[in-house]
Amino acid sequence: MLALLLAGFGTGLSLIVAIGSQNAFLLQQGLRGAAVAPLVVICAVSDLVLIGLGVSGIGAVLKQWPTAIGVIAVGGGLFLLGYGALAARRAFRPSVMTIGEERTPLRKAVLACVAFTWLNPHVYLDTVLLLGSVAVAHGDGRWLFGVGAGIASAVWFSALGFGARRLAGVFAKPVAWRVLDVLIAVTMTGLGMTMLLGRV
Repeated sequence: MLALLLAGFGTGLSLIVAIGSQNAFLLQQGLRGAAVAPLVVICAVSDLVLIGLGVSGIGAVLKQWPTAIGVIAVGGGLFLLGYGALAARRAFRPSVMTIGEERTPLRKAVLACVAFTWLNPHVYLDTVLLLGSVAVAHGDGRWLFGVGAGIASAVWFSALGFGARRLAGVFAKPVAWRVLDVLIAVTMTGLGMTMLLGRV
C-alpha cells in the first residue's frame, strides 16, 4: 500500500514540477499574494479530476479523439501567446512593479488559472494519458497510485503558491519583477508557439 502511494507521489511530482504556464502563473500570483488560496485549490482539484480520469482508463478513449486535443492546443496556444505579450509589455514599460502593486482581481485571476489549466493539451497528455497509463499498469492498486499522485499535486501547488512570498525580499527590487516577467513572457510564448506549430 505504502509502495503504491509513494510510486504515485514520485511519478506525479516528476510530471508536475516543471517550468510551465500554470506553474509560472501561480508563482507570479503567489509573489503578489493575490488570491493564492483559490488558485491553489483550482490547480490541485483540477489535477485530481484529471488524474482520476486517467486512472479510470478514460485516456484510452481520448486517444480516439485527436481532433479534440488539436482544438485545445490551438486555443491554448493563442491564449499563451497573448499572455506572453502582456508579460513582455510589463517587463519593458517605463513604470515598475513591486509586490504590493497591480494585483490581479480575483475573478480575472480565477479565469486565467482555469484557462492555464484546462486549455493546455500537455496537462491531458501528462495526467490523463501518461499518468493514467502508468496507474493502470498497477492493476487493482491503480487507485492508490492515483491517490499518491493527487497528494503530490496538492503538496506542490501549495508549496509554490504559499511559499512564493518567502521570496518577497528578492522581489522587493523592481528589476527582479522585470526579470520574472521576461522569463514568463519567454515561457508562455515558447509554449504557445510549440502548441500552434505542432498543429500546423
